[in-house]
Amino acid sequence: METQFSRRQVLYFFLYLCVSVAMCESIVYSVPEEKKNGSLVANVLKDLKVDVKELSARRARLVSKRPKQYFQLDLHSGDVILKDKIDRESLCGQNDPCVLLSEIVLENPLQLHRIEVQIEDVNDNSPKFSKNQFIFEIPEQTPMDVRFPLERAEDADKGENTVQDYILSPNEHFRLDVQSHSDGTKYAELVLGKPLDREVNPQIALILSAVDGGIPKRTGTAQIIIDILDNNDNVPQFSKPLYKVKLMENSPLDTLVTKVEVSDKDFGSYAAITYSFSQVGKTVLKSFRLNTLAGELTVSGIIDYEKNRNYEMNVRATDGGGLSAYCKVVVEVEDENDNAPEVAITAITTPLPEDSPPDTVVALFSVTDADSGDNGRTACTTETNLPFILKPTENNYYQLVTQQPLDREQASEYNITITATDRGSPRLTATRIVHVHISDVNDNPPVFETTFYGMQLKENNIPGLLIGSIHAVDLDTEQNAKVTYSLLPGKVSDGPTSSYVSINSETGNLYAIRSLDYEEVKDFHVTVRAQDSGSPPLSSELIVRVHIVDENDNAPFILYPLQNSTSPSNDLVPRGAEAGYLVTKVVAVDRDSGQNSWLSYQLLKATEPGLFAVGAQNGEVKTMRPVSSRDAFKQNLIVVVRDNGHPPQSSSVTLRILLVDGFSDPYMKSVDLPKDEAVEEGDPSLTMYLIICLAAISTIFLISIAVFTAAKIQKNKKFIGNYNSAPNLPVGPNSHENCVDSGTGSLSRGYNYEVCLTGGTLNSEFRFLRPLFPVFSVRPPNTQVNPRGSNDSEGVPSHAEENQHMIQGRASLSEDSAPRSGAPGCTVNQATGANVNSDWLSYQ
Repeated sequence: METQFSRRQVLYFFLYLCVSVAMCESIVYSVPEEKKNGSLVANVLKDLKVDVKELSARRARLVSKRPKQYFQLDLHSGDVILKDKIDRESLCGQNDPCVLLSEIVLENPLQLHRIEVQIEDVNDNSPKFSKNQFIFEIPEQTPMDVRFPLERAEDADKGENTVQDYILSPNEHFRLDVQSHSDGTKYAELVLGKPLDREVNPQIALILSAVDGGIPKRTGTAQIIIDILDNNDNVPQFSKPLYKVKLMENSPLDTLVTKVEVSDKDFGSYAAITYSFSQVGKTVLKSFRLNTLAGELTVSGIIDYEKNRNYEMNVRATDGGGLSAYCKVVVEVEDENDNAPEVAITAITTPLPEDSPPDTVVALFSVTDADSGDNGRTACTTETNLPFILKPTENNYYQLVTQQPLDREQASEYNITITATDRGSPRLTATRIVHVHISDVNDNPPVFETTFYGMQLKENNIPGLLIGSIHAVDLDTEQNAKVTYSLLPGKVSDGPTSSYVSINSETGNLYAIRSLDYEEVKDFHVTVRAQDSGSPPLSSELIVRVHIVDENDNAPFILYPLQNSTSPSNDLVPRGAEAGYLVTKVVAVDRDSGQNSWLSYQLLKATEPGLFAVGAQNGEVKTMRPVSSRDAFKQNLIVVVRDNGHPPQSSSVTLRILLVDGFSDPYMKSVDLPKDEAVEEGDPSLTMYLIICLAAISTIFLISIAVFTAAKIQKNKKFIGNYNSAPNLPVGPNSHENCVDSGTGSLSRGYNYEVCLTGGTLNSEFRFLRPLFPVFSVRPPNTQVNPRGSNDSEGVPSHAEENQHMIQGRASLSEDSAPRSGAPGCTVNQATGANVNSDWLSYQ
């Protein structure tokens, strides 16, 4: 009861839906299959009884009952358009009719309209047989009018578009009989109309065609093969009695030589042929094999043209009924280029002198090839970048000759590859390497490693010391490359070169023969010759420059003050001199050079250490504090002069300084006498005694000056006379203008040094120092002159005349000639062989 009630509810619901919405009805349309996309199927406006506006307003849509949508609805026109091409056969197969169901849905109110589209068949399929070929075997004794049913063709179309008839290709043996089944389908039978003869026509090929009834008509075809069965009534026949073939030698095993062809009109077992050799020798049996079933002749051994050039053999063919036939096979062997050329050296010249002229025969050889024809014709070549060429001669002989000069230094030997190539295809090549050694000729002089040798040697060297080594290379070999060294004649400082250096003829080591002095010889050069031992010998020359390196072997030489005087001079310093007062200057030179001649000064010892100081660089002696009356009258200073060599050399000089009172100095104010030495004005007798003593002392002093002046003038005249008589010495007061400075930093042999003082008589500042080549005179140490000449008013003040005896004791630094302008007092001292540093030759 509940189930029936549920069914009624569902039925009532659908009835209510149909009544409330619309009455359900079907609209039928039809469309041919294979129509193009976008084709019009039908217009639904009339059938739906709506216009275009209502169709759009009610949002009409087409819903397919199948997953694939084949149609679509155009809301603007109401047309149902084909959306996709339809194939009736794939859609419905053999079902008829073929219908596609769809629904058009309208809203407001909701309406459903069923659409049925019938797909109409189109003759778009051709008849097809199950196979493309059908084979029948029919004996040739088959009787007439025997029927053979044939398979029918299938057509996917329906009705008139399916198979309606069968057609057989024209022939003289068979005809076609077409019949119908009870369902109306057509089939055909093959009927024999003429006897068969397999020897005339062993196989018959026919074409069977199936034709449908469509417009246009379509056709399907299949091939019918009819094989005629045979009887043994024919003897085998070879296609030709003689087979001539060509075979290349060295053919690999199983190479097909030829295949004999036999025809037998019979068929089946009667036509089964077997093949065999008949009356052949062992050579053939070793080289060839015959396939008994296929009649193929193949290679089974080595085929060598040079051993056998042709083969002959008989072949027998037998069918299944025992009938036989014979033929002859002739195999001609063709030559293959399987033999490479052979190069045989007949004669060779080695070693070959490098000065051999062009066209010198180096080697003679022959080339042979075992092949024939072009395979045996050869050509011989060698590398193109060698100084050798090949010249062919008779009977395949070749000469290897030189074509350009040889140079052993560039190539001491040659590996000449001779290549012999035949003209076969492919070409074969043989090579032979000829080793040719080039013997040396002395054609290269020794060559030094560098174009210039510079060596250094320290002075004071040990005789026999190695200076350096010279090396030369000769590109030749053996005796031609053995180099010996020698010195060419030359001079070094007016002496022969051989007295200074020697050379080891084997090693090229250069040795110093004697000790050298930088101050005498600074450098020199020698010429070295390197000569080989060839014949004739070749040589090269090279200049070797030897630089002498200075050593610190000379102690500083003190120019001022001179230390060879029997009575050294004293320097005067006024009491009351301020600190920094220039007392004197120590001047020294060093014969060495470079830093070995850099001098420094040091105060080694002094009477009063804190009173004086010496400039480390310039040798100036200055006061460190003001001079007082408590200082000792005599001051002794020992100054040490050191050079900057390693180890350093030094010299010392003793300076004697007198501290005096009562004389003026251009750089000092008048000094007052000490109070304890002042003359009391109130004692007239003491004043008189002092006047008398002063007058006496002045008289004695004036007489001494007059006598000294006269003696000096007489001595100068005698010296000038002697000097003018001496050769190569300048004469006159300007003789120092003829002096020439060598500029080498050293002074040769004898020099004069002119030391001049500045403005003040008692001030020892040097204005300049320069060498004077002529030696005018050296003043005796006891000779005294007034430092200022005859002008006494510029000397000691008048109120200190009682101290003149102190002034007379001081050494005079004055030149015999007239004093220079701006230099009131000068003295000339002699130094022999001193090396003067230019830094010490001028002081301002």
